[in-house]
Amino acid sequence: MEYVYAAMLLHSADNEINEKNVGAVLKSAGVTSDDARVKALVASLDGVDIGEAMSAAIAAPAAAPAGAAPAASDAAAPAEEAPAEEEEEDASFEGLGSLFG
Repeated sequence: MEYVYAAMLLHSADNEINEKNVGAVLKSAGVTSDDARVKALVASLDGVDIGEAMSAAIAAPAAAPAGAAPAASDAAAPAEEAPAEEEEEDASFEGLGSLFG
């Protein structure tokens, strides 16, 4: 996550997101960076409008809390449906992960 945070910090400071800058941010934060991961991050962000991606992520509806009580009609539902809910939560985060590599 540190790599993504470094890219977001550079974006918010209106600095170019390149290998040198990402490495410098990570170094200043005390993170030992992996050059291959930095290179992969920069390559995956090439051509991505980070501001738009962040706005889309904020506008996405939040997943229901894991401890939410089921509705009365759901109380009689079989226990097999629980994994499907977990898959939906995983899918909602999968889109964000693809934005940042």
